[in-house]
Amino acid sequence: MNPSEPAPTPKSSKPWWLRMMPLALVLLALGIGILPRLKAHAALRTQTASFVTPLVSVVQPKAAPAVQRIELPADVRAYQETSIYARTNGYLAHWYKDIGSQVPVGELLADIETPEIDAQLDQARADANTAQVQYDIAKVTADRWVGLLKTNAVSRETAEQDVATMKGLAATLTAMQANVKRLQKLVSYERVTAPFAGVVTARNIDVGALIDSGSAGGVKMELFHLAETDKLRIFIDVPQDYAQDMQPGVAATLTLPQWPSRALHGTVARTSGAIDPVSRTLRIEVDVDNHDSAVLPGAYALVDLDVTVAHPRLSVPVNTLLFRPNAVQVAVVDDAGKVSLQAISLGRDFGTTVEVASGLTGKERVIANPGDAIAAGDSVRVIATPAAPPS
Repeated sequence: MNPSEPAPTPKSSKPWWLRMMPLALVLLALGIGILPRLKAHAALRTQTASFVTPLVSVVQPKAAPAVQRIELPADVRAYQETSIYARTNGYLAHWYKDIGSQVPVGELLADIETPEIDAQLDQARADANTAQVQYDIAKVTADRWVGLLKTNAVSRETAEQDVATMKGLAATLTAMQANVKRLQKLVSYERVTAPFAGVVTARNIDVGALIDSGSAGGVKMELFHLAETDKLRIFIDVPQDYAQDMQPGVAATLTLPQWPSRALHGTVARTSGAIDPVSRTLRIEVDVDNHDSAVLPGAYALVDLDVTVAHPRLSVPVNTLLFRPNAVQVAVVDDAGKVSLQAISLGRDFGTTVEVASGLTGKERVIANPGDAIAAGDSVRVIATPAAPPS
């Protein structure tokens, strides 16, 4: 062997896979550290994409309720109500009914003493009797002279004068008899009676009070106030939005604040047929049976009206509305996930939903709870609405 030649390197006795073990461990360590980072980057990209494209839930317009119950304040009044005045002058002799008294039609309420009218009636009757006697004498005379005229025993002028005298006395007799009837009618007013069955709600006179009918220019006094309470008239002022649906026959339920569990039922009997230009309301009248007098006239009450709409419109939840300066809008999503803003006009308010008078066809997908910054042309992703739990 040449001493100048290098000595041969001895071959390693380790197998190749042992020599590759350190490299594999290094790669494994790198993989364990890199994979979570890569997954985190992927999740971040996904989250960023979700922030760029908002997730929204949508609802579809539904038909508004055909029957809606509205609650309105009401004015309760008696079916008939009147003030009773005297028709003759005199003094109150006696009253028979006090406040709270139930009276039938024609019931005597009071007696009025009218001595002057009684005397005038006696005088008128005497004058009528005198006129009757004078007429009878004139008639006998005229008939006799007319008979003599046929035989030419008297002149025609004398017969005609007697006939004219008879006719004049007949007219005087008629006037006297008419005066007697007038005074008899005034005397009949001494008895103050109830014009209809009801309850006496006021008595403003006492025995001995001077009664003035106002016929001579004086101030007339209300003697009694009478109200029919077994049936009530309920007056309600309905807003203009519901006026066209208020027709006779609409069901109504009357409740009082002190008796919320007790209700009286009736129907709309009539409407005023015109909108009040001041309050923009339609006055309607509901007739309610009150045979047990449970509800007193003049009470404050609430009336629930079942309004039936002939042609129901669409409705959407109130959380879909966007109140913009130019109009009320809703955000609609198309099949490509693009947003468009649709202007609508509102109708009746149902609380959680509102009626749409115009602007929607019913096939749109309307975004619920849209953000204030949403604009036309934005891209969104629609999430599935969870199914409602079974009732």
